[in-house]
Amino acid sequence: MEEFRLEQHEFIELHSLLKVMQLCNSGGQAKMAVADGAVLVDGAVELRKRCKIRKGQVVEFDRQRILVV
Repeated sequence: MEEFRLEQHEFIELHSLLKVMQLCNSGGQAKMAVADGAVLVDGAVELRKRCKIRKGQVVEFDRQRILVV
């Protein structure tokens, strides 16, 4: 499982996290993946592209898991 550090931010939007972690090549591709139901947040399908991901949450996409710390 990889980790993503929020540093001084309160949250990161889901599509941005997928792009920053290089799980998607572009923001558009990340938004499509979310809209297609291919992304899980804390084990549940998340369809909101701008869902706010906060510390302690786990995002899963394409057999990759990211823990936000």
